[in-house]
Amino acid sequence: MYGYQLRVEFEASTGATWPLNIGQVYTTLSRLERDGLIEPDADADGDGKVTYRITDAGRERLGDWFSTPLERHGRPRDELAIKLAMAMTTPGVDVRAVVQRQRTATLRALRDLTRLKAQADETADAAWLLVNESMIFQAEAEARWLDHCETQLTASGRTPRSTTTGTPKEVAP
Repeated sequence: MYGYQLRVEFEASTGATWPLNIGQVYTTLSRLERDGLIEPDADADGDGKVTYRITDAGRERLGDWFSTPLERHGRPRDELAIKLAMAMTTPGVDVRAVVQRQRTATLRALRDLTRLKAQADETADAAWLLVNESMIFQAEAEARWLDHCETQLTASGRTPRSTTTGTPKEVAP
């Protein structure tokens, strides 16, 4: 395939949940070719587009990638977790309101993802369904975590620092 075909295939199989910039696709193809993992196909496209095929080294590296579990790093860089941690220590922020707004958005996303799943064709959309179900599970986990956060706030006796809607007040110097 050539770059644009690869992009279309990737986005179709992932439900466009990770859109690719076409420039990045070609940069990555150049790097893969430099590293001997792909090579231009001698039977190139008649339109002058360079098509690529995987090399034996590339096939081996791909096999290694599929067989190696992903590492979960000890330092989370989860924007929501950071947002709530910051809300806990920022004067004037109603942490419960932040949690509630996020829960509403998360449950809305969960509803939408579940609708998409119900509309999918299990055979034709099998790859995309895996991605969709991963997002469903993540949304469910986030909703449970937000419930836990609210329980912890209640148990600790923390009350909102003000009656704001989640926006910090100006702090005097």
